[in-house]
Amino acid sequence: MKQLEGTWLSSREEDSGDTLVYRPNTYHFPSSRGRPGFAFKSYGRFEQFNIAPTDGLAGYPGTWVIDGSKLNKIRIHLNEGQEPDYDLEVFSLKNKVLKLRKLPAGKP
Repeated sequence: MKQLEGTWLSSREEDSGDTLVYRPNTYHFPSSRGRPGFAFKSYGRFEQFNIAPTDGLAGYPGTWVIDGSKLNKIRIHLNEGQEPDYDLEVFSLKNKVLKLRKLPAGKP
């Protein structure tokens, strides 16, 4: 899971169906009015980035933990209850491309 640590931004041009694609924030993305994303930090710290009204990014802190029953499922909890907890189901992480699906917390 150490490979997950870092800041990931949406590469929505590569999304397919319910599979979402993210790349490191250092990737040379095409022009966009903002790209949501998140940062996995050490010790279970997390920050979600949403597009702000001014087209920049607004950060929302939280936590992440690996679901004990599935090593590819990560539970996300945002502090202050900005939105309900959710799960990220990781399909692939290779060549600095992260592919996942966002699910309501506790759904298969």
